[in-house]
Amino acid sequence: MTLFKILWGIDGLAALVVLYFFFTGMADGSVSDRNILLWLMILCVLAAVLLGSIGLRLHFPTVATALLSIIALPAVGYLLFILLAVFSKGKWN
Repeated sequence: MTLFKILWGIDGLAALVVLYFFFTGMADGSVSDRNILLWLMILCVLAAVLLGSIGLRLHFPTVATALLSIIALPAVGYLLFILLAVFSKGKWN
């Protein structure tokens, strides 16, 4: 149950980051008619993972945890990559 809560928190933070970029894109016009369907699909998948995992938690906790790990593992990997890029003194050119 603790792993479920940790993964759900990571997925929630990832969803908040995506929502931030979505609303920022809506404000500056970079989310337009050309790519709104892609954005809506991404938002629907995030909502389906978060809400679906809550629905599966009672009867199928292993499946719910696996569903959450679909987004949580790449999010943690990307966070580690960004932290490596920020704190390593290497040249990236």
